[in-house]
Amino acid sequence: MARRLDLITAVCTTSFGKGTSILGNAVIRSDAGLVAFFTFLKDMELPTHSHGTQWGTVVEGEIEFTIGGETKTYCAGDSYTIPAGVEHGASIKAGTRVIDVFEEADRYAVID
Repeated sequence: MARRLDLITAVCTTSFGKGTSILGNAVIRSDAGLVAFFTFLKDMELPTHSHGTQWGTVVEGEIEFTIGGETKTYCAGDSYTIPAGVEHGASIKAGTRVIDVFEEADRYAVID
């Protein structure tokens, strides 16, 4: 397990949450999209927004997502899909870890 976490923390980070104590992240980007490993260090309210398609899996913790007007709680092992252009927001508990895949390779600015 520690070896896998070393790999994840050795990759780039994004500007999302940079300089805050709310979020830790690492990303892998290609021309085809962006994979983000997010760790929420504190409770976080994610305002309603939209972008290209997003797929995600909760690794640990809990997220209450409102996607296209429907609210559902996702826990460890649950996956979600957010279609392109659909408004969504979330209430995320401290300690939550997710893996998100974005169809937009430039969804977040990458910091080496």
